[in-house]
Amino acid sequence: MTVEKGRYCVTGAGGFVASWVVKLLLSQDCTVHGTVRDPSNDKYAHLKKLDKASENLKLFKADLLDYESLCAAILGCDGVFHVASPVPSTTVPNPEVEVVEPAVKGTLNVLKACLEAKVKRVVFVSSVVAVIMNPRWSEGQLLDETCWSDKEYCRKTENWYSLSKTLAEWEALEFARRNGLDLVTICPTLILGPILQSTVNTSTLVLIELLKEGLENKVRMIVDVRDVAQAVLLAYEKPEAEGRYMCTAHYIKSRDLVEELRSIYPDYNYPKK
Repeated sequence: MTVEKGRYCVTGAGGFVASWVVKLLLSQDCTVHGTVRDPSNDKYAHLKKLDKASENLKLFKADLLDYESLCAAILGCDGVFHVASPVPSTTVPNPEVEVVEPAVKGTLNVLKACLEAKVKRVVFVSSVVAVIMNPRWSEGQLLDETCWSDKEYCRKTENWYSLSKTLAEWEALEFARRNGLDLVTICPTLILGPILQSTVNTSTLVLIELLKEGLENKVRMIVDVRDVAQAVLLAYEKPEAEGRYMCTAHYIKSRDLVEELRSIYPDYNYPKK
């Protein structure tokens, strides 16, 4: 997907999906403002090694809860790709404060900065967990972009990441509607694929856990990270794009996924069950 040459901001630029969005934008001669916690940290070295990064990539020290830092990164940009979001890798003492609140407030800070900077369009990467976590959905029911996860059910089941994504996306769409901001949201399923960064991301940990320990043989919805990055750019570039879009590619059972991997990488150890 080709986007109009211009200046774009990518939040959480060093992450799994965001790194691929940055790579795609740079490959199309775009100027990229990437927000990271600390530009001098070696964990972002992979961004500086991307083609055309030396000329067209500028990393900004920014925090989602620091509105002024976001304004500095977004100022002068044609569009914004909001990819950053807290993903707890371990149990946190106060999830409402440490996971949910930063996701919601951070997203609203990004949108307020976009409104002030008069960007053309914002694409927000949400998640399918903002769609499917609802006890009302029956097995085999067709879910589409009108479906939302139940916030109280997420709280009751202590699914804090799902709650954070659901609330952040809902509040984002409401903010955009009230303020006339052009916003499109993308809800990917489990994202797998090549890693550009040096650290293992949360969704890839699911794959590692599957290979090391074996997991319930349930159907998994997966999508390649490169396809998600393309979808994000498509959502920005297509004038007719609006509202929410689910992004997925394959439905596969855990056992079949393991067998697929075994056929490609036969020398690894695989779970016996």
